[in-house]
Amino acid sequence: MPYGPGQVAAVEQLVRRADAEGDAHLAFAARMLATTAYVYGGEPAKSFVSFSWCLADFDRAPQPYHARHAGNLLWHFKYMINALLDFPEVPLDRTYAVLDDMERRYRDGGHSLQTVYKHRHRVARHLGADEEAAEWYRRWVTTPRDDLSDCAGCDPSAQAGYLAATGQDEAAVALAEPVLAGRLSCTEQPQGILTALLLPYLRTGRRDAARDAHRQAYRRIRGNLADLGQIGEHLEFCALTGNEARGLEIVERHLEWLDRAPSPGAALEFSGAAALVLRRLDAAGHGDLTVHRRAHADRPAADVPVGALAVELADLATGLAARFDERNGTDTQSRRLAARLTAEPVGAHLPLSASLRRQPPVRPGTDPATATPSGTDPATTTPSGTAATATPAGAGTAGGPASVARPAVEIPADATAGELLDLAAQRWRADRLDEMAAVLARYDERFTDDPGVPELVRVRRVELRAAEFDSAEELPAARAANEEAMRRYRELGEPVREQIVAGRLGVLCCALGESDEGLRLARTAAEYLAEHGDPVERAGGHDRLASALIRQERWAEALDAVGRAEEAAKASDDPYLPALLVLRRTQCLEQLDQPAEFRAAARRARELSRELAMPRFLTASCLAYARAVDDPAEAVDACDEALRVAPAEAALPVRLTRGRLLMAADRPAEAVEDFVEAVALCVERGVVDGAAFLRWELANAYRLAGRLAEAAEVAEEAVGALDRLGHQSEADQCRHLLANIYLALDEDQPALALLDQLAENLDGPDNLPGRAQVLEEAGGVLYDRDRDVLAAQRFAAAATAYQLAGLSVDELRSRRREAAALLWSGDVTQALAAVDRADQVAAALPAATVEQPAVLWELAMLADAAARVLLGADRPGEALDRLAGVAGQLRAIDAFGEALQVELLTGELLLRLDRPAEAEPVLRRALGALPKTSGAVPRAAWLLARALTGLGRTAEAEALRDEYRLADGD
Repeated sequence: MPYGPGQVAAVEQLVRRADAEGDAHLAFAARMLATTAYVYGGEPAKSFVSFSWCLADFDRAPQPYHARHAGNLLWHFKYMINALLDFPEVPLDRTYAVLDDMERRYRDGGHSLQTVYKHRHRVARHLGADEEAAEWYRRWVTTPRDDLSDCAGCDPSAQAGYLAATGQDEAAVALAEPVLAGRLSCTEQPQGILTALLLPYLRTGRRDAARDAHRQAYRRIRGNLADLGQIGEHLEFCALTGNEARGLEIVERHLEWLDRAPSPGAALEFSGAAALVLRRLDAAGHGDLTVHRRAHADRPAADVPVGALAVELADLATGLAARFDERNGTDTQSRRLAARLTAEPVGAHLPLSASLRRQPPVRPGTDPATATPSGTDPATTTPSGTAATATPAGAGTAGGPASVARPAVEIPADATAGELLDLAAQRWRADRLDEMAAVLARYDERFTDDPGVPELVRVRRVELRAAEFDSAEELPAARAANEEAMRRYRELGEPVREQIVAGRLGVLCCALGESDEGLRLARTAAEYLAEHGDPVERAGGHDRLASALIRQERWAEALDAVGRAEEAAKASDDPYLPALLVLRRTQCLEQLDQPAEFRAAARRARELSRELAMPRFLTASCLAYARAVDDPAEAVDACDEALRVAPAEAALPVRLTRGRLLMAADRPAEAVEDFVEAVALCVERGVVDGAAFLRWELANAYRLAGRLAEAAEVAEEAVGALDRLGHQSEADQCRHLLANIYLALDEDQPALALLDQLAENLDGPDNLPGRAQVLEEAGGVLYDRDRDVLAAQRFAAAATAYQLAGLSVDELRSRRREAAALLWSGDVTQALAAVDRADQVAAALPAATVEQPAVLWELAMLADAAARVLLGADRPGEALDRLAGVAGQLRAIDAFGEALQVELLTGELLLRLDRPAEAEPVLRRALGALPKTSGAVPRAAWLLARALTGLGRTAEAEALRDEYRLADGD
């Protein structure tokens, strides 16, 4: 079992039962196990009792079984020294007495004193006895190691910690890095040595290594109460690297652990570091941020401001340090705490998040887990959606192209008001909004208060004001400007200008959700301009109608309007119209699923936009072309061009498209960078939904790139954000991804917890298949970890859900797996009952279904499972009957491996029934067909040797054993 409350409870139950039954050996062994369970489960105070009991029993009446545990008992002395120091109510004399006893026993047993010196060093460091600590350190590192020394990771961890504390950072890194390059399998490693290296890495400029050490180590310790003190070291690291937002997340995640801290020493480490993080947030002006504190026996749940909590935790830490100093007769702990509480960052901000590499804003109301400002963007897409196309509004439509960096436009000093507005309109059509803004600014300086400017020119300025409002938030302002311009053109008797503006207003209305009114305005304007306008005005009218139709996803009608616009534009000398219209055509062709035409239009749009140096048009054209072509390399190349020219506000769709294309091309490692940048852009723009969904995509990219720790971190962020935003279905899909990442990281417990949560979330009539799937997956994990009773429970629940969903073949599979799990758990009676339930499901399958290969395979595997259960019930004859013809059925569907598995079981059953003559050919055929590297080969050879022996062919049997190196007892 994993360390924690569950294991502690199980061990304590075992101790009680051993005592009740009077089993002295088991009582001793159970308490030995309890000592380790308490230390690593976060309850070290209890280990004093179990250790003392074992030591007294060992000394009082030595028994043969004591000798088998002697090494572990000596090892446990180290646990005691470490724990005794962490409880200020334990006098120092007691710690020294245990140390002296430890040294005596090590000497008497002929063991090295290396680890004794290590723990004398630790006591001296705790007391602040620097010279004494240095001497014990010298003796520790120069004394030969033996099998009672700490492992090859733990010793260097402690040594690196001492070197770092004494200003020897380079020496700490040099000592520890070779250890990290080796294999570390201790319970405390590699997280222990990585934590020890956090500050040495940071202070020596190895910032990337520091970040990676934090992320890897914190992942390993964050679920274990026993590591609360080490978590404090990670909090301090967050404060020293400008990551107060991440520190706040860690504080909130672990704050309740203070109520059940493993020891006062661990509470001191955590509370002092947490106070540092919260103080820095408060000092930076974020005092209104709160930390949610769960209810406890003496207080209700509450959201506590970081400033108030910082004071509370600093007071707690100060009191604890004083208690230690009172016991120790020094001021060492208080001085160390004071230095921690006033620590300043080391260098510039160090990005720690795997999804956010620029420092996020932190302010009241933000999400402490992601420091993401509130707000949403209606253009946000989910991982399964299509990236926004950065299609510019273009000439004659509502709005205009966004600003990009360009040389200042040359504005004639003697230009009239009308000439300035003509120049501004031309810059708009050319996709140069910054130049348009510069021209309009000059107009406003010179002519806003000039009474001599004609009214028609003034209305044109109002018309162009609408073009200055380009973002989604500014659409209402653009609408108001267009409405004013329409009214004033009507009053001036300018119907053509009125209808141009009406068409733009129609597009805006569609964008604002007023589709009927918007389409009416755009259609009326297009019809009027088709009769009364010049070629540019006619083309613009049809284009605006196409844009309104696109807003309503009426793609065929929109394409027809684009065609009319292109026909009108042929009589125009405007170079920008063709680029706009062919880009509009690509939108329609893509949605109408006309790939060849779409590809040709996208290519033409890209060429024209490039020739005319229109950045937004070129960006949109490149993205369209990237989606149109089949060659992934060519598509990515188009995205690269888009990145080079895209204005700032178009970077997000470019990154999205490029990242998704790289994922589709099976290049996830490269896609990671695009998704990371896309997340950063969403956070900076306040696109909370977009950041959450993109973290989901980024987590999957990290997973496929083999960067599992980063995948887990980002998926955790995504799940939390999606939950908070109310996207339950998407959050659950991301939970499923996260569960699989945990399994790949061998983090079974959090994976199982997620699968159980998913099953609970999916507990509804519409979600039965999904609920059944995750229950079955959880059962599979438990089964693979030999937790067979729990596995059987999950399989049974999955089968019931499949039954309710009407998925009989899936129900059959889960019933079969339930039977297998029950058999391995030792409950043969219940396994037989599960086989009966599976047989009932099989009998009810429709005849047509039974002929399908997948169903044939399931039925064959049920026969195999049933035979094993019957064999376990000592009913080999019935078991053999279940396998009749099954191997042949499996071969018929090319399931050759499973057929060999059935033949081996058939051979074993025949031997159980004392029918070696029938078993011999079956087993010989199976052995000959098995790959030489198969793990089943030794068993097949052993069974065949048994058959030969039963037939009196002992020489052949011996030769077979020799060939396969089987001992007589195998």
